[in-house]
Amino acid sequence: MIFSSKLIEDAVAEFSKLPGIGKKTALRMVLHLLNANVNEVDVFSSTIARMRHEIKFCKSCHNVSDTDECTVCSNPGRNRSQVCVVENFRDIIAIESTQQYSGLYHVLGGLIAPLDGIGPEQLKIDTLVERVKKDEIKELIMAISPNVEGDTTIYYIAKKLKEMPVSITTIARGISFGGELEYADEMTLAKSISKRLPVENYVNVR
Repeated sequence: MIFSSKLIEDAVAEFSKLPGIGKKTALRMVLHLLNANVNEVDVFSSTIARMRHEIKFCKSCHNVSDTDECTVCSNPGRNRSQVCVVENFRDIIAIESTQQYSGLYHVLGGLIAPLDGIGPEQLKIDTLVERVKKDEIKELIMAISPNVEGDTTIYYIAKKLKEMPVSITTIARGISFGGELEYADEMTLAKSISKRLPVENYVNVR
């Protein structure tokens, strides 16, 4: 692309860095902002900057939050004996959309993937173990995408907690192996949570 304005060119270059955004789509976005009211563009840019500078991570579950404790953990109406273990906060959004789960969460921040250089020490597994030790958690629901990395992570966590009095279950395989949790439809995800299985049963089936 040849631009008559270096400002437009730089803006297109920045937008095209976003995932799934090519140069043509980035140009459409920039032109939209160029035609928008200046005050609206100021609000847009300041909102993005404020989000990046002020966002926090919950001290309990590592979910994204505006405060030190997220809205889920601070809600007295949630079932505190259940903790749903997820890969990232996008999975929390997906599960909350089903309106079928009323417990707490724990965000691992990724999955064990040795080929990508991601080991257990780089994830929020130690803090999960600490929560199980100090809180009255009766069940961990492993709501992790059904793929090789997900299964490896489940097995590792189950091994770390095998001597502790906590039930470990995994969501039912209504979600196809190799699929991503965040892309599952709400009905399938809701049924997978409600029909979850003990991890040892799942291992025996495989």
